[in-house]
Amino acid sequence: MKIVVQGLWHLGSVTAACCAKHFSVVGLDFDEANVAKLNSGHAPLLEPGLDDLISAGLTAKKLSFTTDAKTACANAEILWLCYDTPVNENDESDVASVLNNLRRALEFLPNGALVLVSAQLPVGTCAKLEKEFPQFHFASSPENLRLGKAIDSFEKAERVIVGIRDETKKVLLEKLFAPFTSQIIFMRTESAEMVKHALNTFLALSITFINEIARLCERVGADAKEVSLGLKSEPRIGPKAYLGPGGPFAGGTLARDVVTLSKLAEANGEKISVIPAIKQSNDLHRGWTFRRLQARLGGLRGKKIAVLGLTYTTNTDTLRRSAAIELCQKLLDAGANVSAFDPAIKNLPPELFTGSAGIPAGENPIESPQPAGWKPALPVIAADMADALAGADAAVICTEWPQFRQADWPKIVPSMRGKFFVDANRFLEKELKNLAE
Repeated sequence: MKIVVQGLWHLGSVTAACCAKHFSVVGLDFDEANVAKLNSGHAPLLEPGLDDLISAGLTAKKLSFTTDAKTACANAEILWLCYDTPVNENDESDVASVLNNLRRALEFLPNGALVLVSAQLPVGTCAKLEKEFPQFHFASSPENLRLGKAIDSFEKAERVIVGIRDETKKVLLEKLFAPFTSQIIFMRTESAEMVKHALNTFLALSITFINEIARLCERVGADAKEVSLGLKSEPRIGPKAYLGPGGPFAGGTLARDVVTLSKLAEANGEKISVIPAIKQSNDLHRGWTFRRLQARLGGLRGKKIAVLGLTYTTNTDTLRRSAAIELCQKLLDAGANVSAFDPAIKNLPPELFTGSAGIPAGENPIESPQPAGWKPALPVIAADMADALAGADAAVICTEWPQFRQADWPKIVPSMRGKFFVDANRFLEKELKNLAE
């Protein structure tokens, strides 16, 4: 079976590399630099084990990458659409760019082939494509990868959701997913598309719920972690519930589906109130760390703040839509000196820092446009964690890298000017016990 995987960023590169262990796979992307990097055995972003998996596929000649749609699609049985759908600053998906790239490939795909959509696209996309391209079959299988753990989640999937209209293609899909899971849940196409929206929105709801509870706990003397433990002990909720009080959700993935469902309701004349409120609550919570620092230190101008962890999550080097980057920008806007350390980051792209980061009304010290020739301040990237913390008035733990737990904290903390830590998820609670103020 020949598979074309189109879109080769995180989702696509993982999908192509994992499938190449069992099938003949051609990765298709119109970004020449990205394809050249993949053909040299390197993934477009950090994902543990992915470079080795890509190299193994290339060596076995079961995996190749190209920008040539005609070559890629020749004799293909499945085109697996795997673009990481771009999201703008308002958490709105750029659907058009993904579909335009797909159309460039469909020109060369054999009639009767199956197009499997795993890119994050709105419910109803497959139905529209079926009308535009009746010569193909379309199916939907929502992606379920996690940055930093993507290979394991792909190769050992607990279940796969598949939406399909044509029953005759079930056998082909069962063959495709057989190496990765024994549980395939088939349903109508629109239901599978909706599953992704609903799943991410439910996770977002869980996070915003427990964070609101946590803020109330601060006011009344309750411990949010203990409350979370009590909730998870309830059989109707369960121990795996997304109820860990801490930071806001970030990265755009969850917010995208919250926005998608909100717009879907509006477009269909359906009044909803809970789902739109999720983003409102999370946006408010995004300022919690900044407000904590401001309340404790008073004015932030001239204060040194150490930020530990910059990436969106551990085991990746992804920075876009990172809550830590947003915090750095707010601190810089307030006049603080930011010293940051992250095991995966050696330098920061200046384009991530452009001035005001959207500090809530009353908190933003910048009230007028920047003068001509102005350049945004950037955090200082420290050589190591001890350097980042030396002389700091406060520190924020943003990304839960295991290296932070392995540090010699009794030796490092005395080098700080102030010993105030903001650790929203209590990641270093044991390590900092009796050391922090």
